[in-house]
Amino acid sequence: MKKVDSHVLASWLDDTLQAARFKDYCPNGMQVEGKSEVGHIITGVTASEALLRTAVERGADAVLVHHGWLWRNEDRRVIGTRRTRLALALKNDLNLYAYHLPLDAHPTLGNNAQLARVLGLTPALRDDGTPRTFGQDNLVWQGEAPGLQTLGQLAARVAERLGRQPLVVGDPDQRISRVAWCTGGAQGMLADAVDAGAHAYITGEVSESTVHLARETGVGFIAAGHHATERYGAQALGQAVAEHFGIKVEFVDLDNPA
Repeated sequence: MKKVDSHVLASWLDDTLQAARFKDYCPNGMQVEGKSEVGHIITGVTASEALLRTAVERGADAVLVHHGWLWRNEDRRVIGTRRTRLALALKNDLNLYAYHLPLDAHPTLGNNAQLARVLGLTPALRDDGTPRTFGQDNLVWQGEAPGLQTLGQLAARVAERLGRQPLVVGDPDQRISRVAWCTGGAQGMLADAVDAGAHAYITGEVSESTVHLARETGVGFIAAGHHATERYGAQALGQAVAEHFGIKVEFVDLDNPA
């Protein structure tokens, strides 16, 4: 079985996702150092205890996720669930690689790019062929939903493709042509979508204030689930790793209704 040096893998991931250009809420890259060589990776959305145990059961050398550890303003003590997770990783010599905003933003492998692929959205492009984005760190994408004319049709597509019923704010018969989206907990960027002239905005979560803003501006709002909208970037990145290094990569989707 082919293997790659764990630090060579970390450097390739850092470079591919341009991790250094983001000022994030957590460290991106190698968060836990494990085995010196990696031949088998488990990818997933979040570095939960369940995902780590799955990696151990399947004999993996590393875990690659979107949501890692060491988030800003968290309790830094190694107690409770943090101790359990870290002990699992250290005892089994697992490398942990995590990429938050860099994996959201990547123009082809990222969560926004992959959600567009899954939902059949067509991103608007700049003259250089890169996605036309806006908002904080240019994380919000914009484009069209070919073949879909109303908010209700868009919501039905989301339900069908993501396998869960989204929360929808707005008239189902409302006409849409300009759509904006940002995966995960980006409900706070609805205001940016409004300013950009979007007719509908798709994200993962919803806040109480989000509903009022959507109603008062007339922009259709769809909360499709944080986990559900962010399942696809880790899969695409894992596939890219497998193709580049020739090692084994498996995506594990642990159900999460949030």
